[in-house]
Amino acid sequence: MAAIRELPTTPVSKFERIGAHTHIKGLGLDENLKAVKIKDGMVGQEKAREAAGLVVKMIKEGKLSGKCIILAGPPGTGKTAIAVAVSKELGENVPFIQMSGSEIYSTERKKTEVLIEAIRKCIGVEIHEMRKVYEGEVTMVDIRTAPHPYNPYQKVPESVRLTLKTREEEKTIEAGTSIAQQIIAEGISEGHVIQIDAETGRVANLGLCLESQKGKTYDVDTRRKIPRPNGKVLKEKEFVYMLTLADLDELNARQRSGGLFSLFFGGSESKEIDTEVRMAVDQQVKEWVDSGKAFIHPGVLFIDDAHLLDLEAFSFLGRAMESELVPIIILATNRGVARIRGTDIRSPLGFPVDLIDRSVIIATQPYDLESIKEILRIRASEEKIKLDKDALEKLAEVGSKSSMRYAVQLLSLAAQNAKSSSRDKITVEDVQRVDELFMDVSEAAEYLRKYEEKLMVH
Repeated sequence: MAAIRELPTTPVSKFERIGAHTHIKGLGLDENLKAVKIKDGMVGQEKAREAAGLVVKMIKEGKLSGKCIILAGPPGTGKTAIAVAVSKELGENVPFIQMSGSEIYSTERKKTEVLIEAIRKCIGVEIHEMRKVYEGEVTMVDIRTAPHPYNPYQKVPESVRLTLKTREEEKTIEAGTSIAQQIIAEGISEGHVIQIDAETGRVANLGLCLESQKGKTYDVDTRRKIPRPNGKVLKEKEFVYMLTLADLDELNARQRSGGLFSLFFGGSESKEIDTEVRMAVDQQVKEWVDSGKAFIHPGVLFIDDAHLLDLEAFSFLGRAMESELVPIIILATNRGVARIRGTDIRSPLGFPVDLIDRSVIIATQPYDLESIKEILRIRASEEKIKLDKDALEKLAEVGSKSSMRYAVQLLSLAAQNAKSSSRDKITVEDVQRVDELFMDVSEAAEYLRKYEEKLMVH
């Protein structure tokens, strides 16, 4: 037996990015869609969470396509947190795209093009395809070579003869140059389980067979081991692909591109996709859905700071919501009665009245003292910060007077201050010191008023 010595495991340091909403795992609802006070990283906002739970239920049942939801509330009241929780509840198969209202403005692309691409990225297409494949354990491989057409002293693979074995039968097949080259490139030999597409000739190395001699030789082996396949060698298998309409648009556009620029330089002539390409993709997807080959998963497009959109963008979104293939659109804003960008019209939330009229509005409320305390406790646990009871009370008090976001910022700063003092737990003194060193919004405004005459004006 080979001389293998086990070494004691040491903790491996890895890069860890803690974001503002890393702790959110869901909406925190029970089986009756009622909000639990503290669950899944969510605290408070019971009405907003229950409303979002009904939205998620309708999304999963496919009954909310083409609707618009507006999250309205003061800054720091959990609008983005609710949108992130909605994405967590929807699962992996439902696309969720988050963007800011300012991202539509570009010197290279039209605003409507950016919005169309974002909308089509939010519509998932689950494609089911039945394909004939040769699958089995390789028990014999014989690669035949021939002289290179341009160099007679060099040999190139000409064909390959394979014997594939399953639990029911054994079959020998012969294939051409393309498959022979793939067999060599993949390093496939006796004992491997492979899969060959009967139409395209694509070869996939699935791993080592557990019943083969190679699979039994080594106790320690990094190669994947799988059991010998069942059934016939030539069989029909179902393959499932998850794409979005934007992916299909890009694939279709690449197939159609054939101008001089792309011919000589391999690039695209335009950064925008033609309407004809998208119409062709939509027609193809509809045919797949009608024949049962594909299923559509309408996702969610979340636009934060949606008051930064202008009247043209709002008009486009209103028209897009009436089309057949459109995701659920969630707009978040912290504005009251504000001017619609690009106009002199003042409107609630800074949105056109006709868009508000066709939307459902979920309101978020400012957090109370107990909710702020629980959120700070969750953030401290997420960032692996220890703090005593008095420090938590002081942070919650600061958050209730100023804002919850400011209190969360002070939490990380106080932890750094405690660390510099060689302490592993935050105390009240740490919170008081960082609160004196840094200013919140009201203190910054007071400072600007005090030294207004000495500051430069641009």
